[in-house]
Amino acid sequence: MLKGVTLGQYFPGDSAIHRMDPRSKLVIVVLYIVVLFLSKSFLSYGILLLFLLWCIKVSKVGIKAVFRGMKPVVLILIITGVLNLFYTETGYTLWEWKFLHITTGGVLSALFMVLRVMLLISGTFLLTYTTSPIRLTDGLESLLGPLKKLHVPVHELSLMMSIALRFIPTLIEETDKIMSAQKARGADFDTGNLIQKAKAMVPLLVPLFISSFRRADELATAMECRCYHGGKGRTKLCQLHFQRLDVVALISCVVLFSGVIVAARGFGL
Repeated sequence: MLKGVTLGQYFPGDSAIHRMDPRSKLVIVVLYIVVLFLSKSFLSYGILLLFLLWCIKVSKVGIKAVFRGMKPVVLILIITGVLNLFYTETGYTLWEWKFLHITTGGVLSALFMVLRVMLLISGTFLLTYTTSPIRLTDGLESLLGPLKKLHVPVHELSLMMSIALRFIPTLIEETDKIMSAQKARGADFDTGNLIQKAKAMVPLLVPLFISSFRRADELATAMECRCYHGGKGRTKLCQLHFQRLDVVALISCVVLFSGVIVAARGFGL
């Protein structure tokens, strides 16, 4: 049931995006998210969508893998769209029933919000698809390095985020195994309304939490036995280096994103 979910997975490859420095990819993703939240028109979202599709093509990950990763957030997208549809009361009224109203402003707001969340999630998924957890940890630690002067545990935060991403596919696989075992005992997860399906998921939580805590304890014990320590004095197998590819990609993305912001703000597009 959950084997098709690609959330948190890394797809090895030799594309231009795979070869980029993780720090440049992180900076581009942050700029992409900022521009995404500043955009308020279909033209801006269209440009960002074309940019994302081009990145997916260059990465050779495949658009199907990105869409499979959207499966866990379909419910969030539906709830987000419905809330914006009924709670935005600007423009002309299209439909009205008691306290519920659907207006032109609500329809546009719902479309913009759903499209924004989809582009946001797809862009961040592409980052994890093309960057290994180790390189992602090193990139985060390098970018957050100045915070060390404020005594922020940068390495611990980066390692925690990397381990969380690393174990998402493992937890999905464990959930699928538990669901298969529950189905063999007569549990039904596919029939009933939304509330009944949610109640049927409750028996999954206890064994899943127990398994997660056991894996976390085993990982912590293994790291302690290997005398793992991060931060100052720790050597790294793969050193990060900016290349010409990273400079070209950063400059191109800054120019593109600046153009989108100027078009959205200056010309109302």
